[in-house]
Amino acid sequence: MLKIAYHPIYNYSLPEGHRFPMAKYNLLPEYLLEHGICTQENFFEPERISAEIILKTHTKTYYNQLLHLELDKKEIRKIGFPLRADLVDRGHYIIGGTIQGCEFAIQHGVALNIAGGTHHAYADRGEAFCLLNDQAVAAHYLLDAGKASKILMVDLDVHQGNGTAKIFENEPRVFTFSMHGAKNYPFKKEKSDLDIGLDDGTEDAEYLSVLKNTLPMLLKKVQPDFIFYLSGVDIVKGDKLGRLACTKGGCQERDRFVFEMCKKHNIPVQVSMGGGYAPAIDVIIEAHATTYRMAQEVYFN
Repeated sequence: MLKIAYHPIYNYSLPEGHRFPMAKYNLLPEYLLEHGICTQENFFEPERISAEIILKTHTKTYYNQLLHLELDKKEIRKIGFPLRADLVDRGHYIIGGTIQGCEFAIQHGVALNIAGGTHHAYADRGEAFCLLNDQAVAAHYLLDAGKASKILMVDLDVHQGNGTAKIFENEPRVFTFSMHGAKNYPFKKEKSDLDIGLDDGTEDAEYLSVLKNTLPMLLKKVQPDFIFYLSGVDIVKGDKLGRLACTKGGCQERDRFVFEMCKKHNIPVQVSMGGGYAPAIDVIIEAHATTYRMAQEVYFN
């Protein structure tokens, strides 16, 4: 059965007019249920993750600054959210959802988190709407628990996973792959194990061709026994922070291909949602929903 992490705390409120569409965390589960993509039984409410697990990835100094709301104005500006205790608490539950999702993925092949994909969070700082790096923390958890020995990060958000790349730059058990807009944020990029920068305006045909030529090669080269997939939908044309020109259909084909490759090679995959900033919220929800639909179709139909 497809398992999906969702907690009411995901629905963090932001000042009116903020460019991050927090409403999607509440609207997406409703959409999935209304359109019969999943049932209530598919959802699980994650537990709050412990500090001990987080500190395998994030520095004690930074973590304590978050807990005590002691970041300075410049650091808060880089994150882009007003810093509040409930936002920090939210991050603990998101990581919990990703880690519990890993356990479900090992059992069922795939699991998803309605939130997460916080790949801009470094070990010692946050930025770009990311406080704590959920998939990086979960990767360390799997390695430490002996539940994975070689991990592949497949980051297909339109923005490079700079925090994730930096966290694992000296960790040979984790291979970081990021395919993103070459001229988009972050403008000073870190070095992933494999970075593919795409030109502004890249459309479905080129995007899918690059992915379909790259992912099979990586599976053969890396031979991972666990995959983390960041399924951002900010590659869709018209996204406010995107600059690529893929369609929702192209985004769906991307997800289908990733899932088919994971299933074919019998590699568990945990999926975190990542970005999506289209001007119309219904476009964001529909694009994200295709990821869940593809997971159901590939694994459970």
